[in-house]
Amino acid sequence: MRDQPAEVPLTGGFTNAGLVTRVGDTVRRPWRPTSAATRALLEHLERAGFDGAPRFLGTDERGREILSYIPGTAVIPPYPDWALTDDALVSVAELMRRYHEATASFDHAGHRWPRALPPAYRGPIVSHNDPNLDNVIFSGGRAVALIDFDLAGPGSAVWDVACAARLWAPLRDPTDAPVALRGRELERFRTFADAYGLTADERARVVEALPYAHDWCYDIVRTAVAGGHATFGDLWRTGGRLRAQRTHAWLASHADEMRAALRERAE
Repeated sequence: MRDQPAEVPLTGGFTNAGLVTRVGDTVRRPWRPTSAATRALLEHLERAGFDGAPRFLGTDERGREILSYIPGTAVIPPYPDWALTDDALVSVAELMRRYHEATASFDHAGHRWPRALPPAYRGPIVSHNDPNLDNVIFSGGRAVALIDFDLAGPGSAVWDVACAARLWAPLRDPTDAPVALRGRELERFRTFADAYGLTADERARVVEALPYAHDWCYDIVRTAVAGGHATFGDLWRTGGRLRAQRTHAWLASHADEMRAALRERAE
């Protein structure tokens, strides 16, 4: 009998830290109450010809999800210089646009999804909702795939762009941004919006969505901390809580500047 490939831990995330492994050309992830919905979504993306997401391959003897392994590099600290370029940023926006177009024909009714978005930002597509740097796979300096669909659910392009721009521009207090990007957050926000192809109406709405997207994300973190999640607890105690507060304050105080930055190229 041939030996089975060894399980190799995959790093980068917080929610499932230490629980996601690579086995040969597959990835094993814990089964969740909403895994059936994720399976339906991934199977739809495969039928739609979208190549920027893992394929659902079944479950293993331990009841874990089996997904296809996507070759490439996830962006984790310390962030490499190439991941902070405008070319990388544009490729993320273009990948997200293709993903949203692929989900437009998916019927998300009848599935159990994770925490719902605010009503104003629920819509016809399934938004990813967690396009963090470590949830995007790059190859040759370009974003080629989204991974970790644990938080995906009925949403909208406006919401997902707000989530992505907040993380990738990034839209936060400069003290918490990579040194190379400090002072360029508004310019990169506009670059992301242009590359995605936001309409004038969507540009106004995405700025409105930003503080809600930030608070929604950190409500999940706070709930996990309260439930005893060790990794999130360490993150929260070692500066995460203060960083979240600084980001909230920055978003609230820079709304006018963000609107102006998006209008500048749109007009």
